[in-house]
Amino acid sequence: MRLFGQFDRNLSALEERLNVSIRADGDTLVVAGTNGNVEQAEHAVQHMLEAALGGAQITPEDVELAVTDARTQSGGRSVPGTLIRTHRGKEIRPRTDGQRAFVRAMEERTLTLGIGPAGTGKTFLAVVMAVRALKNREVSKLILSRPAVEAGEKLGFLPGDLREKVDPYLRPLYDALSELLDDAVVAKYMERGTIEVAPLAYMRGRTLSDAYVILDEAQNATADQLKMFLTRLGSASKMIVTGDVTQIDLPNGARSGLRDAANRLHGVDDVGIVELTETDVVRHPLVARIIRAYARPTP
Repeated sequence: MRLFGQFDRNLSALEERLNVSIRADGDTLVVAGTNGNVEQAEHAVQHMLEAALGGAQITPEDVELAVTDARTQSGGRSVPGTLIRTHRGKEIRPRTDGQRAFVRAMEERTLTLGIGPAGTGKTFLAVVMAVRALKNREVSKLILSRPAVEAGEKLGFLPGDLREKVDPYLRPLYDALSELLDDAVVAKYMERGTIEVAPLAYMRGRTLSDAYVILDEAQNATADQLKMFLTRLGSASKMIVTGDVTQIDLPNGARSGLRDAANRLHGVDDVGIVELTETDVVRHPLVARIIRAYARPTP
């Protein structure tokens, strides 16, 4: 079931993409077609089977990745493994080339910058990797932060105590956590301090050790703020910085520090910089078209 998919839809997708005929005969798959196509189908099925044996539920999108790899003979792991399962049993895996590059950088580097437009899964994948690290006991706590720049000078006029004032600006991080963990588990972790969600200003003067640290919406941090955040990195920690340089909300013409940081850190050892594009958008297909439309010069 994991390999073939419901109603053998994965085999049907493979047949259509490679112009072959596939049928199951006991524990054997029989593939018929021209030599080249059959070889490509065998290559694709081997990658799909490897992922299925690893526990992944193969989808037609995975079939497309496996076929592309078979045609280009690029080698490597064309069908990504499952990063984590949510408390509802949903498998979380990177779905595009850019997302896979982002995940690979987070796995291999101590500091990773993920830059790209809305809908590319930057924040969610960063939180996924953080939760996975916490579950695997690779770190003892998660620290998730965002600039509360939209509030600006008006923060004092918002109702409630300080947490109630800043919570609306941290809501996307709470949403990502709720997607991955049961609400009761999130509440327990936050009560114990295992998970901390706080505005960027709260990072000043701290050393963040044995933690997975994420700064989201980093395009709304100035160069000085971003330098302050990056230099909080302590021992046995990982740090992820995400942002969209096309959506800067800094007031009074202040310059974003995100692109500046990417330029300064390019080529620095143990730093990964991943640029995602509209081809990595995993929201509604219209989102990618909107991004392209806004990227064109106005008439």
